[in-house]
Amino acid sequence: MPSMRNLLTMLALLVVLACSTEAQQTIPSTGQKDPAARVGDRTVTVGELDQRWMQADPAQHAQAVQAIYDGRRNALDDLIAEMVISDAAKAKGVPVEQFVNDEVTKRAEPVTDQQIAVFYGENRGQMQGRPLEQMAPLIRRYLEDQRQAAGRTALIADLRKAGPAVRVLFDAPRQEVAVAPSDPALGPATAPVTLVEFSDFQCPFCQRVEPTMQAIKAKYGDKVRIVWKDFPLTQIHPQAFKAAEAGNCALEQGKFWQLHEKLFANQQALQPEFLKRYAADAGLDAAKFNACLDSSKYEERVRSAVAAGAKLGVGSTPTTFVNGRIVSGAQPLEVFAAVIDEELARAVSK
Repeated sequence: MPSMRNLLTMLALLVVLACSTEAQQTIPSTGQKDPAARVGDRTVTVGELDQRWMQADPAQHAQAVQAIYDGRRNALDDLIAEMVISDAAKAKGVPVEQFVNDEVTKRAEPVTDQQIAVFYGENRGQMQGRPLEQMAPLIRRYLEDQRQAAGRTALIADLRKAGPAVRVLFDAPRQEVAVAPSDPALGPATAPVTLVEFSDFQCPFCQRVEPTMQAIKAKYGDKVRIVWKDFPLTQIHPQAFKAAEAGNCALEQGKFWQLHEKLFANQQALQPEFLKRYAADAGLDAAKFNACLDSSKYEERVRSAVAAGAKLGVGSTPTTFVNGRIVSGAQPLEVFAAVIDEELARAVSK
């Protein structure tokens, strides 16, 4: 029988949020005007080093700056959570641990046998042939832990809404993400929030985030613009590059989003002969599309998009820039909404 550690390791693979080719590291932060070295009577500042670093390796620099912000923002969120929980527990006259347990229990529904069976069925390939009866106790614990975590998150959200206003005084790092008139886009160019998504048609996590993008469009309407950028990860997705070319051939006929839908619905078959079939099904002129695809007409455009993404620090898909703020992976609507709401509030305050 597998150990709990083995099961948790296996289940962790099920909730990975992004297709990735490299890891990111956190790097310490220092003030830009601080001296970094003295060469004779010449002082070299940290700012000069960062400028040189950014010119030499923009992707690595962007990843480091983002890691610093993420670490600080996570620490801030933890501190705020401790504060609001402590205040709420004090107001009720109960210990913090008891308050949290009581409130989380109210928000975490019990796990049913049917839900365990559904989870087992959806992840049968990860169970290494073990029967439901053997895996059920471990799956139950995993699902209960998930619900406890979700319940605590909901509790903190409720307490923050009812608590004192929080004003974050340090801004998120932003990248200048160029958007060309030829880039596929949904929403007006005048929208106060622009989401630029670097994506890969063969990446399962890119497929997973698509319903979230649709939900964002439904929730915010003309307040957001969603822009697509090709970033095929050819090392792990051999059909992705040609699929990206196909998207550009469809864009040429004004039917990018129609083919986009077909490609994500058929990720397991993206060879050229299938791309041509999907294009015809999407209502494209087959002869024009086939000639475009066969000639690799947009090969350089795809390569340029990949190079542009790499300079911005993109190393995994999907990676989305919300007004230049990076959101990595197939995050849920709540994560995107938090950033979008901050950006909308920022636009109003300007």
